[in-house]
Amino acid sequence: MAGHSKWSKIKRKKAVDDQKRGQMFTKLIRELTVAAREGGGDPDFNPRLRLAVDTAKAGNMPQENIDRAIRRGTGELEGVTYEEIVYEGYGPGGVALYIETLTDNQKRTVAEVRHILDKNGGKLGTAGSVAWQFDRRGIITVGGTDVDEDAVFEAAVEAGADDVGSGDGEFVVTTEAADLHEVRQALVAADLPVASAELAMVAKNEIAVGGREGERLLRLLHLLDDHDDVQQVHSNADLDEAVLARVR
Repeated sequence: MAGHSKWSKIKRKKAVDDQKRGQMFTKLIRELTVAAREGGGDPDFNPRLRLAVDTAKAGNMPQENIDRAIRRGTGELEGVTYEEIVYEGYGPGGVALYIETLTDNQKRTVAEVRHILDKNGGKLGTAGSVAWQFDRRGIITVGGTDVDEDAVFEAAVEAGADDVGSGDGEFVVTTEAADLHEVRQALVAADLPVASAELAMVAKNEIAVGGREGERLLRLLHLLDDHDDVQQVHSNADLDEAVLARVR
């Protein structure tokens, strides 16, 4: 969990940049479209879409953009058809990588993901080669220096959260995947500053990575995350603080 939390915090900092925010919007629009296509356009009856809408709003995406993406998903507007594909592989230090993509061209995406891995100390694996090392979980981050730990714990646990951890100036609430929205709503209702909420593949066991291998891995994670077709990159790495300090 420590590794996942560190990587999530890095991505939130990247999104502050205008260019990265535009890229984030592109990925969110794809997720909104696919979620609406798979489960319908009403967030009240489509948990995946509800999470996508919440995330888009938290990122200050205009409502008209959200509505347009949903209408493309339901077929009310024409749009590109995206396919969900997961790639599994390894990074420097033998770190397991679980890469979720939404693409309109599978051949292009697999070639480009393989190229990024090959050029940066990684390699593409076969389906199922690393998935067994992860569990699908809900992860909610609560930030802020004045946040009361007891308030976070009480609101989260009463709503059904599994765990509440703290570190690096924020709290990380872990839930079952199906409970993510309810716990997030409880935290918001308690006036707690929710910084992010996501469904993530959380490693069952993490590998400590530092030094040169840590730097290479961090570069690889950034390159994968910057690819337009890549929605989420998950790893079982716990990156050394000395490596992370160089990007802060």
